[in-house]
Amino acid sequence: MRFFAWTICMVIICATAGVDVASAQQSTKGCSSEQQPGAAQTLRCRDGLIIVAEDGAKFTLQSKGGNVDGVNLQSKAVLVDAPKQKDKNRFQVITPQAIAAVRGTKWAVDAQGSRTSVLVLDGEVAVRRSSGGAQVVLSPGEGVDVEPGNEPLVVKRWAQPRVDALLARLRQ
Repeated sequence: MRFFAWTICMVIICATAGVDVASAQQSTKGCSSEQQPGAAQTLRCRDGLIIVAEDGAKFTLQSKGGNVDGVNLQSKAVLVDAPKQKDKNRFQVITPQAIAAVRGTKWAVDAQGSRTSVLVLDGEVAVRRSSGGAQVVLSPGEGVDVEPGNEPLVVKRWAQPRVDALLARLRQ
């Protein structure tokens, strides 16, 4: 019980201080962490899930039943390689502006200021505003920028320099 209370206190302290709390959660979320100083952090979780977080990214892991089923991303970028999900489970990345959900694919989500950008590298991802509304479905090479407002989301094929710049931040 003391370990659980200590872990909760550390998560709260890290979140309050604006520190990436994924490493503090890894023992309770079933993930192992790899990180070199100044480089992206790689989390390898049960069921083959891989999450690569940009250096300095602020995020927390979400889980049900002991398995990670989502990331709450506050800033910077994460790359998610999620294996095919069983049943109706959908891995999702939640930012202040958007929710990106998938059944099995590889994609990147970048939360910067008041904009969230989602890029699909493999598979399909459904994206909608956090406040609700219609969703769009992205295929490989496509992305969407979600900003405050009610305008329809516009799917675009990202130019290679933009793709390369985001993946470079994630050491890919």
